[in-house]
Amino acid sequence: MKLLKDLLEIQSVSGDESPMQKFLINYVLQRMHSWKVLPKVYQGENFHDCILLKFGNPRTAVFAHIDTIGFMTRYENQLISIGGPELEDNTLLCGQDSLGPIFCRLKNIDGELFHDLPRAIDRGTCLSFVQNVRIDEEFIQAAYLDNRLGVYNALQICEDLEDGWVVFSTYEEHGGGSMPYLLKFIMEVAPIKQALISDITWVTEGVEHGKGVAISIRDKYIPRRSFLNKIIALAHESGVPFQLEVEDAGGSDGREIQFSPYAIDWCFIGAPEDHVHSPNEKVALYDLASMTELYRFLMSRL
Repeated sequence: MKLLKDLLEIQSVSGDESPMQKFLINYVLQRMHSWKVLPKVYQGENFHDCILLKFGNPRTAVFAHIDTIGFMTRYENQLISIGGPELEDNTLLCGQDSLGPIFCRLKNIDGELFHDLPRAIDRGTCLSFVQNVRIDEEFIQAAYLDNRLGVYNALQICEDLEDGWVVFSTYEEHGGGSMPYLLKFIMEVAPIKQALISDITWVTEGVEHGKGVAISIRDKYIPRRSFLNKIIALAHESGVPFQLEVEDAGGSDGREIQFSPYAIDWCFIGAPEDHVHSPNEKVALYDLASMTELYRFLMSRL
């Protein structure tokens, strides 16, 4: 769990993902020589803060976004949301500007957002929820399990992946934008026809804690049914516990795959969480373990 705890402590609000990018590059370079297949690593200014790992001869790509929701300082003591964070009054926030570390509270006054720090904060400073990681025998609870768990899952499957792309994308929580150039590069270097979205979904009346990873039949967008049928058949074959999700809202990097000029099938597969986009996101450890186990099986069989 040390890797997961380390991931959870890094601030990486949409548009300011470089701290997470630096951590991931250091981790990959330190660990990749112990993996079953040595990947080719693509990163740098041509990819902004994204990272692509190419293992063997890819047939499938796994995408995990490294950004989170948060807030940005405006004028005076005003705040603007980045993505869709929960806006509970008195929530603890943190960040850093030219004057040093920042710890303050969110003030929600009739829908207008402010901070309560006595001094002014540099304009455009990103603020995140103060982290408080809680792990017991059944659950992990913290801020930003979405999508630190998706990133953690992607790193776990790197250990024994033989063929495939593992891609860490940016901007997902606030409109997307990195996927078009990532897909273009992938299709030029080692084309694929299918993709899995390593992200975190919701606990609902039909998707529960402790019942396994969720395979999303649809959110706001609808993947191709013949590909979903293939995924579901393989999931049954694997013996890994899973649930089927059907929703009419939400989105992910899968949206940008579907809107791209490339004929790539995609499926969102992720552990369900409660208290979404709050400082208290909650996921069952059983569901997280099911997520990694199913990804490993699918990447070897698709």
